[in-house]
Amino acid sequence: MHIGIDARELLGQRTGVGRYLANLCSEWMKLPPDTPHRFTLYAPADGSDPSVLGSPFDAGSTGPFAYKSLPGQGGSFWEQFQLADAINSDLPDVLFAPAYSLPLRVAVPVVLTIHDISFATHPEWFSWREGIRRRWLTFQSAKRAAKIIAVSEFTRRELIIEFGLPPDRVSVVWSGVHRPAQPLVLDREPLVLYVGSIFIRRHIPELIRAFAHVSREIATAQLVLVGDNRSSPRQDPIKLAITAGIGDRINVRSYISESELSELYAKATVFVFLSEYEGFGFPPLEAMATGIPTIVGDTEVARELYMSASLRVPVNDVMAIAASIKQLLQDSDKRAALLSAAAARLPHFTWTRAAADTLRLLERVGSC
Repeated sequence: MHIGIDARELLGQRTGVGRYLANLCSEWMKLPPDTPHRFTLYAPADGSDPSVLGSPFDAGSTGPFAYKSLPGQGGSFWEQFQLADAINSDLPDVLFAPAYSLPLRVAVPVVLTIHDISFATHPEWFSWREGIRRRWLTFQSAKRAAKIIAVSEFTRRELIIEFGLPPDRVSVVWSGVHRPAQPLVLDREPLVLYVGSIFIRRHIPELIRAFAHVSREIATAQLVLVGDNRSSPRQDPIKLAITAGIGDRINVRSYISESELSELYAKATVFVFLSEYEGFGFPPLEAMATGIPTIVGDTEVARELYMSASLRVPVNDVMAIAASIKQLLQDSDKRAALLSAAAARLPHFTWTRAAADTLRLLERVGSC
């Protein structure tokens, strides 16, 4: 079976969707040499070899993967014209579109992953132009797709309700999380960590105000925020910290290397992710996998995914957030209990399982 893949999310500084696709491809590269499947990656990077897309294709054999360069900017225009033309010329058995939308006029069946529909359920979080584009294109793509992958049961229900999709066209495939090979660090610093793009829905101001209360009692505590600032209207964490009187206790980094991120994960004692809306939510699971107990917003998807492995708090309750942070910084028994629950929960989230489930859907659609 010939499987085409929209691979543009692998380019540049990868965020959630790029990492999602890279991990699936990494698993598919492990297919045996006699696999009946071949994959063609389509992206706007110059070159003729998959290695131009970076990891996992830049470390030796690329197995069943080939690459086709399609000039352009990689946006919606590229998707609807350059990518559509290439797919209609090559005619793979199925196209995998991993990032919300697909070329609407392709002549092959498509499996589409939709990670969330916040732009439809919370339009106030988006500029009017971006919101309209996302709502229209994702809705049209969902109607056109042969099968849709939702990354959580929460997202599946939203797609069925908000987009009116038939339940049998939407399948849940949980994403995976990497488990570090090295032993977990036991002697950590009083460091509170947040990792993820900064959006209004992730309540960074409440985290900063809560940490200000914590810092008055724990003099050595530090707060580190890692993530590209995509808030609209724009929030300024540094100004917020200065206003809260903790400008010298906070470090804000827009993007760091994987090695630097690993160092932070090895140092932190508490991970806080106060999102009121996620389709899945990688960061808390990644923190659990590195031995950091987590505090998350008390949401439907958090209850589905993390269950008892995280402390859940109301995202607007600054004092409750502060109390939870202080508890985990000071109570080793509570930290151990959360990490024990995390160890039982994490085996449900593997890339091997996610890749196998996704491939089965591609096979089913491509063989029809």
